[in-house]
Amino acid sequence: MIARASLSALHVLALAIGFGAVFARGRRLRDLRRTPEDAAIYTRLFQADALWGLAALLWIGTGLLRVFGGLEKQPAFYLRNGFFWIKMALFLLVFVLEVRPIVTFGRWRKARRTGAWPATGGAPSLPGLIAVNDAETAIVVVIPFAAALMARGAWLF
Repeated sequence: MIARASLSALHVLALAIGFGAVFARGRRLRDLRRTPEDAAIYTRLFQADALWGLAALLWIGTGLLRVFGGLEKQPAFYLRNGFFWIKMALFLLVFVLEVRPIVTFGRWRKARRTGAWPATGGAPSLPGLIAVNDAETAIVVVIPFAAALMARGAWLF
């Protein structure tokens, strides 16, 4: 029982970390729009982005254990539930959207390590990154609703 409860708590904690991180990352991107040569903003942006990555790893790890670890419900419960598949599709959408920020922030980190200022105005554009981040934030808000319906056995087939 302790293992199941701990796994569930870590899965929910990943949501809290992830939402806070993606929200903070969006704020830092907006700060960069105002002052693109503020080194402190990049530091905070990269910290928020790292927490967002940590949350994703925690979500994936705990999610796989919950579905296939044999500690909670049987895998069939999840795999036969429409809301599980909606939750997975939303998570996949976040993952696909995240490709652009991963590549961009990797370049920006490299530029900052060499003392250069990242080109925030070129492609991909800062407004585009903000839009992607906002979409990810909205999806993260929707995922718990699908999860709650899934956990209660709604839409079993």
